[in-house]
Amino acid sequence: MIRSGWVVVAALTCATLTACTSTSGSPSNSNGSGTSKKKVTVAVSNLGLNYPFPAAISKGIKQKAAELGVTIVAEADAQGKADKQSADVQDIIAQRPDGALLLPVDSSMATRLADKLKGAGISTVAVASQVGDPKTRKPQDVYPALAALVSQNEEDAGAKAGQLALKALPRGGKMAIVEGAAGFAENTTRVAKFKDAAKAAGVKFDVVASQPGDWVMNKAEATCQNMLQAHSDIKLFYALSDDMAAGCAKAVKASSQHAVVIGIGGSKLGVNAIKDGLIYGTVCYKPQDMGKLALQTLYDSLSGTSPKKPPFVTYKTPAITAANLADCTPQW
Repeated sequence: MIRSGWVVVAALTCATLTACTSTSGSPSNSNGSGTSKKKVTVAVSNLGLNYPFPAAISKGIKQKAAELGVTIVAEADAQGKADKQSADVQDIIAQRPDGALLLPVDSSMATRLADKLKGAGISTVAVASQVGDPKTRKPQDVYPALAALVSQNEEDAGAKAGQLALKALPRGGKMAIVEGAAGFAENTTRVAKFKDAAKAAGVKFDVVASQPGDWVMNKAEATCQNMLQAHSDIKLFYALSDDMAAGCAKAVKASSQHAVVIGIGGSKLGVNAIKDGLIYGTVCYKPQDMGKLALQTLYDSLSGTSPKKPPFVTYKTPAITAANLADCTPQW
């Protein structure tokens, strides 16, 4: 993702996890400043290290692991392929780490992976994306097999993007959505509340096209070119990641149209495009901070200091325009 797309963390009580028995002499405290009496081992199943967003999450995980004295025994790269992630999880189970961090490629298919990890006694925290069908499971409803979910509040971020849209186009108009790759919950959650601000103001945004940009700039540029050719009167493009927004902005600039582009994610490409006046605004995500939060959450779960109910853990994601760019330092 890649995102963009792409989110922040949760945890489960030690009493329900067989993995906790392997850390009986473990973490002496959970404030991030202590070290464990017995080395805690963690494996990571990353959806794709070639994507800037999950790569930045990985960086944050490693930083927090070094701080806590946690050993990362494996970091598997699914390369954006659900079948490879399934095989990666089997390899992780064979290594029997104390805990695992799961960055899902496919949210619905990830339920099976979470079930397998729990069945193997491995405490698991999902990171950056929901586990479960986003059409039937609410974003903050943590899948029962997980110790926690660490992510952005995607629906809230989508609502903030919608507020930006209303500010940029107070009369509404025709709009198009640039989706991420198929299978990602963000294709649903980042759109769910986008129109709320407009509805409250009695303004209408009509979606005339919605096509995938697969989380990357070049594909999104081509997608937006196609949508502009089919609908020359599009007033707004809502790209579900900043990288895709940057690509879409290139397509708009190359055309004779003057559509507003709004992204989500706070990437370097997105922030720079806002500086250059190509993108109107974005919502600032912090993937390195999320990676740190995810590892800390898993550590707390293994040490038995987590709440009884698996929590959804998140952080602040401010809406950003040229007027407040200083509030968003890109982490990816």
